[in-house]
Amino acid sequence: MNWQEEIRNAAERVRPHVQQTPVMQTQGFGLDFPVELKLEHMQHTGSFKARGAFNTLLSQPVPPAGLVAASGGNHGAAAAYAAHQLGHKARIYVPEMAGPAKISLIERTGADLQVVPGAYANALEQAQAYEADTCAMQVHAYDAPATVAGQGTCFAEWQAQGLEADTLLIAVGGGGLIAGALAWFQGAKKIVAVEPETSCALNAALLAGQPVDVDVSGVAANALGAKRIGAICFELASQPGLPSVTVPDSAITRAQTALWRERRILVEPAGATALAALLCGAYRPAPGERVAVLICGGNIALDPLG
Repeated sequence: MNWQEEIRNAAERVRPHVQQTPVMQTQGFGLDFPVELKLEHMQHTGSFKARGAFNTLLSQPVPPAGLVAASGGNHGAAAAYAAHQLGHKARIYVPEMAGPAKISLIERTGADLQVVPGAYANALEQAQAYEADTCAMQVHAYDAPATVAGQGTCFAEWQAQGLEADTLLIAVGGGGLIAGALAWFQGAKKIVAVEPETSCALNAALLAGQPVDVDVSGVAANALGAKRIGAICFELASQPGLPSVTVPDSAITRAQTALWRERRILVEPAGATALAALLCGAYRPAPGERVAVLICGGNIALDPLG
């Protein structure tokens, strides 16, 4: 597959429907080097996920039954929002662990929301059963070419905004976002995968040499809690020898607090996970290495103005 061509085509499709999110250079957080941030938590519905959702719905016919999606919360909100904007029905399955803010966000789109016991994998099982029963379009959260190409538009956009960093740190759940980065840059940038210690499907897969099931828990589980890494991500990540690091929950919450206190950037734990790798030393740049961090999501557990 010519991924860069797919991403360019996706960018043309989604451009009228997504936000160009800002980029900032900053120094602080106790680091002795500057960091470039892309604020993708300012995207529609509070995460990068709108890109993949719109690309999926715009690149193929949507059946009369509409769409179905399983999500830890952010993908469901994005799929529901995209469906509403484009005039399609949507049924969204989320686990109880999605949390009240993300559940409320999906409800406000008017989607048919189904909250199920368990984790993301349980929501996916029910979404697949609904797809089989109704022939609704499955909008996968991370392991589908249209999703990956849509997420890749974030990095094409960032490059057009003047990205100069040598290295990008990206938080990983199921792998759609980092797959989009790998697909776009094709080795031109060093990509570092960052995962919570207690939800690390990509790290486990790279160690095992194949995707494997992992246990999922921790402060970022409702966004990064994929039980198994996506096949597309694993294939892309295996080729260039992707650096993969894990961070403890304490580092994630420290990064979340630092973003708020020092830059008034309010994000969910997943949105702070990539920065956490720099703050706790899980990833240490070489002297002179220019680093950038993607801030991926801003849907904190409780809406501060709710």
